Amino acid sequence: MPLFEVETENHILITWAEDDDVATSAVTAAYPQETIIRQTKRPRDTWVISKWALGISGSMEPCHTARDCLAKAEGDKVHAIRLYMQQTGADLEQSRKVVESNMVMGW
Repeated sequence: MPLFEVETENHILITWAEDDDVATSAVTAAYPQETIIRQTKRPRDTWVISKWALGISGSMEPCHTARDCLAKAEGDKVHAIRLYMQQTGADLEQSRKVVESNMVMGW
Protein backbone atom coordinates (compact mmCIF):
# COMPACT_ATOMS: atom_id res chain seq x y z
CA MET A 1 0.00 0.00 0.00
CA PRO A 2 1.45 3.43 -0.93
CA LEU A 3 2.50 5.97 1.64
CA PHE A 4 1.14 9.51 1.26
CA GLU A 5 2.34 12.79 2.72
CA VAL A 6 -0.55 15.23 3.08
CA GLU A 7 -0.02 18.82 4.20
CA THR A 8 -2.84 20.93 5.59
CA GLU A 9 -2.71 24.47 6.92
CA ASN A 10 -1.50 23.25 10.34
CA HIS A 11 -0.37 19.64 9.98
CA ILE A 12 1.69 17.26 7.89
CA LEU A 13 0.13 13.80 7.96
CA ILE A 14 1.74 10.57 6.83
CA THR A 15 -0.71 7.80 5.97
CA TRP A 16 -0.95 4.58 4.02
CA ALA A 17 -3.80 4.58 1.53
CA GLU A 18 -4.88 2.71 -1.57
CA ASP A 19 -4.91 5.89 -3.66
CA ASP A 20 -5.09 9.70 -3.58
CA ASP A 21 -8.82 9.77 -2.86
CA VAL A 22 -8.53 7.48 0.17
CA ALA A 23 -5.64 9.56 1.55
CA THR A 24 -7.69 12.74 1.08
CA SER A 25 -10.68 11.16 2.83
CA ALA A 26 -8.56 10.09 5.80
CA VAL A 27 -7.18 13.60 6.28
CA THR A 28 -10.57 15.25 5.78
CA ALA A 29 -12.09 12.92 8.38
CA ALA A 30 -9.36 13.75 10.91
CA TYR A 31 -9.20 17.51 10.23
CA PRO A 32 -12.42 18.56 8.48
CA GLN A 33 -11.85 22.26 9.16
CA GLU A 34 -8.47 22.34 7.36
CA THR A 35 -7.74 22.72 3.67
CA ILE A 36 -5.29 20.34 2.04
CA ILE A 37 -2.41 22.36 0.62
CA ARG A 38 -0.27 19.57 -0.81
CA GLN A 39 -0.52 15.81 -1.25
CA THR A 40 2.34 13.62 -2.41
CA LYS A 41 2.61 9.90 -2.98
CA ARG A 42 5.93 8.93 -1.39
CA PRO A 43 8.36 6.98 -3.60
CA ARG A 44 8.98 4.40 -0.87
CA ASP A 45 6.95 2.74 1.86
CA THR A 46 9.03 4.17 4.71
CA TRP A 47 9.12 7.59 6.32
CA VAL A 48 12.27 8.78 8.09
CA ILE A 49 12.59 11.79 10.40
CA SER A 50 16.06 12.84 11.41
CA LYS A 51 16.47 13.29 15.17
CA TRP A 52 19.15 15.87 14.41
CA ALA A 53 16.64 17.93 12.39
CA LEU A 54 14.32 17.88 15.40
CA GLY A 55 17.13 19.00 17.66
CA ILE A 56 17.48 15.65 19.40
CA SER A 57 21.06 14.45 19.73
CA GLY A 58 23.43 12.72 22.10
CA SER A 59 23.60 9.31 23.70
CA MET A 60 20.49 9.85 25.83
CA GLU A 61 17.37 8.06 24.58
CA PRO A 62 14.79 10.87 24.79
CA CYS A 63 11.82 8.89 23.55
CA HIS A 64 11.38 6.78 26.69
CA THR A 65 11.85 9.70 29.06
CA ALA A 66 9.59 12.05 27.07
CA ARG A 67 6.89 9.41 26.73
CA ASP A 68 7.07 8.71 30.45
CA CYS A 69 6.68 12.44 31.13
CA LEU A 70 3.72 12.64 28.74
CA ALA A 71 2.07 9.70 30.48
CA LYS A 72 2.61 11.23 33.93
CA ALA A 73 1.28 14.56 32.66
CA GLU A 74 -1.73 12.79 31.11
CA GLY A 75 -0.97 14.36 27.74
CA ASP A 76 -0.61 17.93 29.06
CA LYS A 77 2.26 19.17 26.91
CA VAL A 78 3.35 22.05 29.15
CA HIS A 79 3.41 19.85 32.24
CA ALA A 80 5.28 17.13 30.32
CA ILE A 81 7.90 19.68 29.22
CA ARG A 82 8.40 20.76 32.83
CA LEU A 83 8.76 17.15 33.95
CA TYR A 84 11.23 16.46 31.14
CA MET A 85 13.33 19.48 32.09
CA GLN A 86 13.32 18.38 35.72
CA GLN A 87 14.30 14.77 34.93
CA THR A 88 16.96 15.47 32.31
CA GLY A 89 18.28 18.94 33.02
CA ALA A 90 17.61 19.92 29.40
CA ASP A 91 16.76 23.54 28.63
CA LEU A 92 13.26 24.70 27.69
CA GLU A 93 13.79 24.67 23.91
CA GLN A 94 15.36 21.19 23.83
CA SER A 95 12.66 19.83 26.14
CA ARG A 96 9.90 21.33 24.00
CA LYS A 97 11.34 19.76 20.84
CA VAL A 98 11.69 16.33 22.42
CA VAL A 99 8.23 16.31 23.99
CA GLU A 100 6.51 17.64 20.86
CA SER A 101 8.31 15.19 18.58
CA ASN A 102 7.17 12.34 20.80
CA MET A 103 3.60 13.67 20.81
CA VAL A 104 3.72 13.58 17.01
CA MET A 105 4.95 9.97 17.10
CA GLY A 106 1.91 8.99 19.12
CA TRP A 107 3.09 8.39 22.67
